[in-house]
Amino acid sequence: MSSPAACAITALRSCGHRVATAESLTGGLLCATLVDVAGASDVVVGGVVAYTPEAKVELLGVDAVVVDERGTVDPETARQMARGALACVPGATLAVATTGVAGPDPSEGHPVGTVFVAVADARDVRVERLVLAGGRAQVREGTVAAALSMLIDRVGEETPVNGR
Repeated sequence: MSSPAACAITALRSCGHRVATAESLTGGLLCATLVDVAGASDVVVGGVVAYTPEAKVELLGVDAVVVDERGTVDPETARQMARGALACVPGATLAVATTGVAGPDPSEGHPVGTVFVAVADARDVRVERLVLAGGRAQVREGTVAAALSMLIDRVGEETPVNGR
């Protein structure tokens, strides 16, 4: 049986998509999980780890007002992170963003396990709120699993691009 990352790579390849990641709480784990799959270089363009609020604003173009008023653990922040990855990673046709609270302590008034994952293309962005149980490692791993699932679902809705 193929891993979720291998399924994502296969789905991206079959539809001619190339993906970028924008990660906060996962700290690069999502991109690393994707590139663990042989042949990932066909479809994984790159990723941005934007762990601090300032990095989200400066690297991904998240609106500073959104960060100031709503925080980084917020669906709009996730949405803008995904849009920012599409804009700053050349060649990406899809982007996946992760932001939330891995723990061990609550953050911005949100309990550990509160996560937002976004998947963006040129037309729209879909955001899901997750409530994950467990410690820091489990929350990060659960976020990656959910992000891969969202990516696979999103690509599964597509007809092939670029004539593929």
